[in-house]
Amino acid sequence: MRFDLTDLLLFRNIAEAGSITRGAERSNLALAAASTRIRQMEESLGAALLVRRRQGVSLTQPGLTFLQHARTLLDQTERLQEDMGRYTDGLAGHIRVLSNTNALTEFLPEALSAFLAAHPHVSVDLEERLSGEIVGLIAEGVAEIGIVAGTVDRGALETFPFRRDRFVLVVAQDHPLAHGEAQIPFANILDHEFVGLDRSSALQRFLAAKAARAGRPLRLRVQLRSFDGVCRLVECGVGVGVVPETTAQRAKRIMKIAAVPLSDAWAERELFLCVRSYAGLTPLARELVNHLQHN
Repeated sequence: MRFDLTDLLLFRNIAEAGSITRGAERSNLALAAASTRIRQMEESLGAALLVRRRQGVSLTQPGLTFLQHARTLLDQTERLQEDMGRYTDGLAGHIRVLSNTNALTEFLPEALSAFLAAHPHVSVDLEERLSGEIVGLIAEGVAEIGIVAGTVDRGALETFPFRRDRFVLVVAQDHPLAHGEAQIPFANILDHEFVGLDRSSALQRFLAAKAARAGRPLRLRVQLRSFDGVCRLVECGVGVGVVPETTAQRAKRIMKIAAVPLSDAWAERELFLCVRSYAGLTPLARELVNHLQHN
């Protein structure tokens, strides 16, 4: 039974992508080579690791066990590289971070850029996800650090305060809702057309789910890639939008928009850093957690 790090990395990528094709792409391997490696692993172990279907693959019970050990070995390898990197001219390492939309767009750019400027040999893999998804992925060891909303159950993860914000409705200054209620429930604005983010964004999926719970569709008229873009089209009267209050306050300085607080409990956003085990993090990951708390 012999496996190399390429085998372990390939299997982890396939498991996370749910596809041999996409796992091979992430591993920079040809599909045929990746398929051969998986088949050889299964033959060596004497057990099927994957269930292959037309729409992708899922893990068997032996596959789940193999994935757990593969992640442990890959994490230890990365930690070894970081520790040995301390004997060179500077630190070298890689940190994987999962973040919800709010933290990713409003708070991480400045804090993360300062950390990276101070650590020129470090790379950060930053991915946007829903808060609920992030909790599960951190618990599984898919990433070292997560940033989630305080409204989700964080289970046994270790958490640290990060930032506080809230979602607000933004409308053009001459819109009827700009001069109405001091606060408004999300369900009461679903008759209006929305300017939103791309459908793949975590926030857009979150809002669509909230609308579905209210028994209504989210009527998206146009979708953009940034909150600032949302505010600009709202100013032009294209529709209404939901953005973080920090975005709305910044945009109001240069745009003719109004912000109306949402009265829903989920609109209050206390953001937390979460890790599986702070003591078990690599030195660099611990340093990043400390930096994000205080910068």
